Formats: sequence, structure tokens, C-alpha cells
Amino acid sequence: MAATSRVRQYASNWTEQVKEDMQVEHSKNDDGNTRIWSNQDMDPTPPEKRTWAWHNYLLYFVATGFNNWQGGSSVIGVGLGWKLAIAIAFLSTGIAGCVQALNSKAAARYHIGFPALARSVWGMWGSTFQVTVRAILAAVWYATKTFEAASYLDIMMTCIFGHAYTDIPNHVPESIGYTTRDFLCYFLVWLVATPFLFRRPHQLRWFFTVSCVLSFPSIFGLFIYCITLSKGSLGLNENVGTQKLDKGAAAWLAIYSLTSSISNGSTYIESVSDIARWAKTRNSVIIPTLFCNILFNPMSAVLGILGTSALQSYSGQTLWKPWDVMGYMLEQHPGSSGVKFGVFLLAFTWAFQTLSQNISSNMIPFGSDASMLWPKHLTMTRGYIIVHLLAWVICPWKIYVSASTFLNFMGSYGILMGPAVSIMLCEYWIVSRGNIFVPSIYIGSKTNPNYWYHGGWNVQAYCAWITAVGICLIGFINKIGVSVPAAGEKLGYLGWLLTFFTGGIVYVAINKVWPHPNVKNFQGLKWEELADRNVEQYNGVEVFDDEQRGVAEMTDFKTDVKVSADSI
Repeated sequence: MAATSRVRQYASNWTEQVKEDMQVEHSKNDDGNTRIWSNQDMDPTPPEKRTWAWHNYLLYFVATGFNNWQGGSSVIGVGLGWKLAIAIAFLSTGIAGCVQALNSKAAARYHIGFPALARSVWGMWGSTFQVTVRAILAAVWYATKTFEAASYLDIMMTCIFGHAYTDIPNHVPESIGYTTRDFLCYFLVWLVATPFLFRRPHQLRWFFTVSCVLSFPSIFGLFIYCITLSKGSLGLNENVGTQKLDKGAAAWLAIYSLTSSISNGSTYIESVSDIARWAKTRNSVIIPTLFCNILFNPMSAVLGILGTSALQSYSGQTLWKPWDVMGYMLEQHPGSSGVKFGVFLLAFTWAFQTLSQNISSNMIPFGSDASMLWPKHLTMTRGYIIVHLLAWVICPWKIYVSASTFLNFMGSYGILMGPAVSIMLCEYWIVSRGNIFVPSIYIGSKTNPNYWYHGGWNVQAYCAWITAVGICLIGFINKIGVSVPAAGEKLGYLGWLLTFFTGGIVYVAINKVWPHPNVKNFQGLKWEELADRNVEQYNGVEVFDDEQRGVAEMTDFKTDVKVSADSI
């Protein structure tokens, strides 16, 4: 009876949470105009929800990062040797980790997500384009990760039902590239993810903790099998997947693999703001981010490289996808129930990790973006539902045709994301010296004294972004299948790295000779002075912590706004 009562209570709480999440609570900043600029998800995180301590972020980054088997082994899949593959694994995750840590700072200090931060950099209207670009990437990756989880479920179903499952007749045309069996797994994974649509990030700490624990048996289980099968022989020097390339071709392929691997993390780099906003302290995020990405998470890619190489040495096959390795395990031991049970557990841990990674790095960012693009009608929860439905519109199985296709997909979009990140970093760390006028993020008219810029657009930021993207645009065109000259193709190889540094340097240079209108408002302010003032950030407004005053004057921030403390 006690268990039944507990289940009923949990179900009742869940139902109430769903109702609450589906409602749009407009910010107290909105003045009744037809255009709404905020809701409960765009507003700064209230103090009672800033519950993520440093150890929560440590567990989170391990859960979402210590499963990069494919990132390293796919480099071998395109013909590079193991030494270069390991170097690229450490260098790419190290660069991405440093940028990610820098990008988390503003969110942890001001407790606002990526869409709100984007307004402070790109302008009230200019931010819409950048948020849309990220939302598209998140939607594509959400479908892609759902596909990955479905591939692991396919292995699990094979282990449980055997031929009763594998002999399911296919009623889907071969031109689709997916079978009836595959669609069944895709649907089941999609169904399992549905309850998480109604959970907020501060309610999912336990989920990422479980995922962190499962990450170790998932990676090491796969690695141990590969090493055991080859009897300890890694076959590194005679790796059958390594092509004989001249030095020039190998160098450009290595650069391309590096930029593609960083681009693979571009969604994590930008989405960290949507997790960092829940931080309990200002330094809760940075140290765990650096530790995991520079020292810890690259090891999963190294294990993937060594495991792939060992399996190549034994079988002569290049199997860089974990679910392909598991399928090979079942083929080698068709009648062993013990092997089936072990593979089932292995596939389960990988599926769980993939689900947690999908929620944190794709579903949550898309929900945040949706709440900014149409705050009058969309909350994060409604955004979750939209991207969940879009998983059927996008065809992720087309992306995984080969290792080269996978790297092409990762590398091309990074050309757009690289300069966006660097411009936002330069604005916070150099131009504004860590100061953000939070109330102005929610004023969508020319009365906005800080972020209206030029008609709602930060022209200086877009000049830098267009310059950076323009340099590599011919390479981007090449990635989508258009033939271009050899020089243009090599510009595409530089991708994320070239656009990242170009965007930041050009933006700082422009503001030296032609500063944007908000630069004058930072004069005289110290580093993060606005964040250090004794203020309470809540519902998009900042109120001085002074019980003796009924009205708190927002001197902040060089605005003339006054807000009644009693109305908050």
C-alpha cells in the first residue's frame, strides 16, 4: 500500500509539473505591448533554482563527454594513423574545452542562458539569426543522437529476441536507407525520451549522475573486448585502415580532422550557457569543464582509437561505430547466451549515455532557443516537444553513410558557429569587460539604452561574422557537394579554426576604430562590476537588496527604469 501511495503521489507531482511547464508565464518586464520579449525561461534563473555545485558539473561533463569513442576512431576511418589520431583527440578536446570554459563564465555570473546572452552581443533583433542557427544545429543533432540510441537498442533487441527480431520482414523501400526493424527501434527510443520533455535542467542532476557512472563500463567494456580478441596486439604500425598518403595530403587531412572534431563539439561549446546558468557559485563550472575536456574526456577517444586499431589488426575490418563493434561481437559468438547478456548490458549503457547527451546538448538548447524566438507562446517545454517531433522530419541515417560523410557534416556547420562563439567571447571578456546590463536584455524598443545598437542589430558584430564566414564560404560550398578549386577546398579544411580566430580578431579591431554604441556605457566600470554589485537577479530585473526601501532604483546600468520591490 505504501508503495502504491508513493507511486500515485509521484504521478500526481509529475502531472502538476507538466501543467506548470506547459504554461507561459510572462515576465514582469513586459509592459502589455503586443511583442513579448521574455517569459519564465528567458528570465534570469531565480536563486532557489541555482542548485548545481562543482561536483554536479564534474559528473555532468563526464556523463556527456566520456563516450567519444567515435571521435577518435573515425579519424582512423578516413585513413590517418594512430599517432595523429591520438594527437588530434587531445588537441581538439583541449581547444574545445578551453573555449567552452570561457563561454560558461557569463552565464554562471549573470544566470542567463545563451539566447539572453546573444541579445547582449548581437542586438535585440540581430540575436534572432544566431539563435536560429544554433536551433537548427541542435535539431539535427537531436535526430542524429536519437538514431545512435536506436542503433544500440537494435543490438539489445537482437540479444533478447534473436531471430524472432532479426527476421522481421522489411516493408520499407531500400532507397530510404532504413528498414522496418530500424524504424521500430527509432520509435521506441523516441518514446522513451518523451517523459524527459517535462523536466527542467535543475531537475535532472540525478540523471546525469547515473549516466556518469555508466560511462566507465560502456567505454572500458568495449575496449577490453577489442584488446582480448586481438590477444593484446594493437597492430598500430601495420594498421590496415591507414592509407599511404604523401606528407602534404596527410597534413591537410589531419587539419581537416582537427577542425571537424572541434566542430563536433560546437553545439556543446554554445550550449554550456544553458547549463551554466544554474550554477550555485561563480566558479562552479569553469574548473570541472577544463579538467574533463583537457585531461579526462580525451581518454575515451584514445580508447576508441586503440580499440578500433586492435580490431582492425584481428579482423581486417574498420569498425569505428560502437554499435557495429557490438554487432561484430554477436556475429563471432552466435550461440553464446553469456555473450548476448554481456552485449546487452554494454548496449544499454551506451544507449543511456547517448540519451543523456541528447537531452543536455540538444534538447535543452533547442528549448531555450524556442523560448526566445517566440516567448509569447513558447516555453522550453514546448520547444522540447517541437524538436522531439522534428526528429522524424530529419533523416539522420543519411549522415552515417561513412566516416567521410560524418566528418563532412561536422566540419561544414562549424564555419558558421566558430565566429559566433569568438565574437561573443570577445564582447564579454574584452569589449564589455565582463559587464552585462541585464534589464536591457528585455527592452525591445529604441528606448533600450544598451542593446538596441543600430535598429536592434549590432552591425559591428555582423561585419566581423560575415568577414569570417566569407573567408571560408567557398569551403562550406564544397562540403555540400559543389566542386571548387583546390585552394577553396583547403580553406574549407581550416573551417572552425580559421573562422573562430578571424571573427574575434576582426570584431575587436572594428570596435577599436568604430566602437558600437554600448561601448561608452562600459567606461569607468571595472571587471564584472555589474555582477559584483549587491543585487538580486530575478524575473529579468535587478533589485538592490535593501529591505528599508520599497522602490529600488536601477542605477545599473545607466537606465532610467524604476521597479517597485513589492511587485516582484
